[in-house]
Amino acid sequence: HLKDRGFCTPIVDEAEAAAKKKKEDLDHEIELVKAEYAEKLKKRAKSKEKKKKEKSSKSDKDKGKADSKNDDSDEDKKLEEEKNDK
Repeated sequence: HLKDRGFCTPIVDEAEAAAKKKKEDLDHEIELVKAEYAEKLKKRAKSKEKKKKEKSSKSDKDKGKADSKNDDSDEDKKLEEEKNDK
């Protein structure tokens, strides 16, 4: 048996080994895709938060401008009322 090279070698089913390797590769690819998708979701969430912050800051600025415009229009109305009273 020492001279026989194939005496104590395991019998390997090549089809089974190929299927196992293919499954492992597929599982690895699925993990990569899931990680990539999770990263995209995080980026989208961050961009949405950023847009909301920008939108709220713009609306705050617009409110300030609108208040000043309202003040101007209130003054204009008062002036017109005074003119009409005369």
